[in-house]
Amino acid sequence: MTIPQALIQGVIQGLTEFLPVSSSGHLSLFQYFTGLSGESGAFFSIALHFGTLLAVFAAFHRTILELIVEFFYLLADIVTFKFKFRNMNPKRRMILMLMVSLLPLAAVVFLKDFYESFSTDNGIVVEGVCLMITGILLYLADHTVKGRKTAAGMRASDALAIGVAQAVAPLPGISRSGSTISVGLMMGLEREFAVSFSFIMGIPAVLGAILLEVPTIVHEGFSLPIPILLVGIITSAVFGFLAIKMVNWLVKGDKFIYFSYYTLVVGALAAGIGIYEHLSGNAIQAFVMGLMG
Repeated sequence: MTIPQALIQGVIQGLTEFLPVSSSGHLSLFQYFTGLSGESGAFFSIALHFGTLLAVFAAFHRTILELIVEFFYLLADIVTFKFKFRNMNPKRRMILMLMVSLLPLAAVVFLKDFYESFSTDNGIVVEGVCLMITGILLYLADHTVKGRKTAAGMRASDALAIGVAQAVAPLPGISRSGSTISVGLMMGLEREFAVSFSFIMGIPAVLGAILLEVPTIVHEGFSLPIPILLVGIITSAVFGFLAIKMVNWLVKGDKFIYFSYYTLVVGALAAGIGIYEHLSGNAIQAFVMGLMG
């Protein structure tokens, strides 16, 4: 992998991680046509996710700090037997809803190899189908009546539904932000709150994905040079921060429908090309790699 390739993947990751178009799907397509799929491609994808994690902390640092402080107050109330469900403030309720939303992630631990198999299968049919699923979710969310629920009115069932969407998102082509925000909107969440809840709940998911890879990295090592990793992480962090700001504008302007059309078209093209590649022995991949090398 070269530095320009790392730079391109960082831009793709940073923009598509938060825009509702699936970063994993776009990275998988790029890695397929450039011959970068496989274990090194999967590891580099984890590094890029670390970059976008930094972007979330930068964009929502105030809310995250408030939740951390409230979490310790919550623990103190539990230890001193002062905790009462009916007296919870919105920040405390948001903490509990975030905890509920993370419960479905337990299944991801057991499905880790299943999800990773699509990143190393040298095919793009699954990516195409999943991108079309993302498009359908975005279309349904765009046609949902605007909700008014915030942390104060959110229910455990709402958080659990959003958590299920996040647990399915490791499939390449399923947008984590797109699916979780869409489900949140369909559950009646207020739009800006749905965005912040989606991005903040993604922090433990990304951290968990990184930690799950640590034993493999320590055992097998990695062949990617440090400069390439740094270029990917920094680029994904910068463009990720810009994408977060863009998503807030998109949600306010009811513009998710355009991403629905985009993911449906790209998904259909990817699935069609993937089927042709399977039948032709990866002819297009070989052609693209020939042009690049």
